[in-house]
Amino acid sequence: MAQATAASTERSVRYRWWGLGVIALAQLMVMLDMTIVNIALPWAQQDTGMSDASRQWVVTAYTLAFGALLLLGGRVGDLVGRRRAFVAGAVGFAVASVAGGAAPNAEVLVGARAAQGVFAALLVPSTLAMLATTFTEPRERAKAFGVFSSVASAGGAIGLLGGGVITEYLDWRWCFYVNVPIGAAVVAGALLLPAMPANRQRVDVPGAVLSACGMLALVYAFDQAATHSWTSPRVLGCLAAAVVLLAAFGLTQARGPAPLLPLRLVADRNRAGASLTIALAMVSLFGLFLILTYQLQVVMDFSPLRTGLAILPATVATVLTSTQIAARLVPRVPLRLLVVPGLLIAMLGLLNLGRLTPDSSYASTLMPTQILLGIGVGLVISPCISAATYRVPPQEVGVVSAFVSTSQQLGGSIGTALLNAIATSVTADRIAGGGRAERAVIEATVHGYAVASLWAAGITALAAVLAGLLITIDLRKPAQAPPEQARATEGDLAPSN
Repeated sequence: MAQATAASTERSVRYRWWGLGVIALAQLMVMLDMTIVNIALPWAQQDTGMSDASRQWVVTAYTLAFGALLLLGGRVGDLVGRRRAFVAGAVGFAVASVAGGAAPNAEVLVGARAAQGVFAALLVPSTLAMLATTFTEPRERAKAFGVFSSVASAGGAIGLLGGGVITEYLDWRWCFYVNVPIGAAVVAGALLLPAMPANRQRVDVPGAVLSACGMLALVYAFDQAATHSWTSPRVLGCLAAAVVLLAAFGLTQARGPAPLLPLRLVADRNRAGASLTIALAMVSLFGLFLILTYQLQVVMDFSPLRTGLAILPATVATVLTSTQIAARLVPRVPLRLLVVPGLLIAMLGLLNLGRLTPDSSYASTLMPTQILLGIGVGLVISPCISAATYRVPPQEVGVVSAFVSTSQQLGGSIGTALLNAIATSVTADRIAGGGRAERAVIEATVHGYAVASLWAAGITALAAVLAGLLITIDLRKPAQAPPEQARATEGDLAPSN
C-alpha cells in the first residue's frame, strides 16, 4: 500500500502541470456553454420550430440542472474517485452536446441542454477538487488557481465570441458539436493523470434531494424574474419554496451522520467570505456581459462576430491579471489586500458604465469598463478560490469545491436575471413617461442599462466590504492543520481507484 501511494504521489507531481491543462480545458468547455448558445438561439429557434415563450428554456434548462446538482456532483466525486467522476462528466457532456447539435425539435434540444447541465455538475466540482489536491506548494498553487480562475471568468466572453464566429460562418449546430473534440481531448488527457482516492461514505439521500430541489427552486425563481414581475406569484412561490427546502437541508446537515455538506465547512469565516465574494463578483461579471451584448447588438447594431470581438478586452484583462499579477502576489501578501482593491477597481468600471448614453462610444465607455472589470475580477477569483479551499480535509475537498462552484454558478445566474429585470423595469417606466418614438425607446433602453450598471457597482462595493471583514488568510504564515485534516491524513481514505 505504501509503495502504491508513493508511486501515485510521484506521478501526481510529475503530471501536475499536464493536469492543469486538462482541468482548464474541461472548465473552459463548461463555461463556454453558458453563453455560446445565446447568440445562436434565434437560428436554433427557427430550425426547431420553437415558440417565443419556450425559447428561454434552451438557456434555463442548462443553468437549472447545473446549479441544482452541483453539491450532489461534488459528493459523487468524493465517493467514486474524482478522476472517474471527471471522465464520466466529460464523456456525458460530449454525448449530450451531440444530441443537442442533432436535435430535430425543441423538446430534444431542451433535453440535451438539461443533460449538459447534469454532467457539468459532475465535472466541475472534480476539476476544482483535483486542482486543490494536486497543487499544495503556495507559489505553484497560486499560479494554478490563477490559470483556472482566468478560464472560469473568461469562458463566458469566449463563448459569446465563439458563438458569433460559428453562427456567422458555419451553423448554430456547431455550437454544440464543438464540444466533441474538446471533450475527447479532456478524456484522453485525464487518462494520463493519477487515480484520485475515494471516500466510501454512504450517500446522504435526503440531503441530496433537498439541496437539489432547493437550488432548483432558487435558480428558477431568479430566471423567471427576468420575464415576470418580482412580485408575481410564480417568482414569490419559488423563492418561498427555495427558503423552506434549503432550511430543511440545513437541518438535515446539522443532524445527519454523513451530511452532504458538513456545516462546519461552510461556517468557516474565510470560506464563507470567499464564496460570498465570488458569488457577488459573478453577479457583476455576467450582468455586464448581458448589458454589453444588448448594447452592442441592439443599440450600436454590431454583428454577432463583431460583438464577440468587442467583448474580448474583459477576457484579456482577466487572464493577464490572474496569471501575471494575482498568481505572483497571492503567496506574498494577505489575500484581502488583493481581493478588496480588485473589487473596488471593478466597481469603478461599473460606475463608468453607469454614464452610458445612446451616443456613448465604444472606445470611451465600453472598452474602459471592460478593462477595469477584467482587472478587478482577475484580482478577486484566484485569491478567493485559494481562501475557500485552504486546509480542506482531503476526503471533503470535492464537496467544498462544489460549494465554491455553486457560489459561482448562482452568482452568474442571479446576476443575469437581476440586472436584466432592473434594466427592463427602468426602461418600461421611462417609456411610459416619455413616449414610444424610436429615439425615446432607445434612450429609455440605454438608461435601463446604465441604472442596472449602477446597481452592479453597489453590489460590488458590498462585496468589497464583506471581503475586507471576512477574509483574513495570509498564506505567508504557516498554520497547523485542523484536527479533521490531521485525522484524514492518518488513513481515513479508502484505497485509490
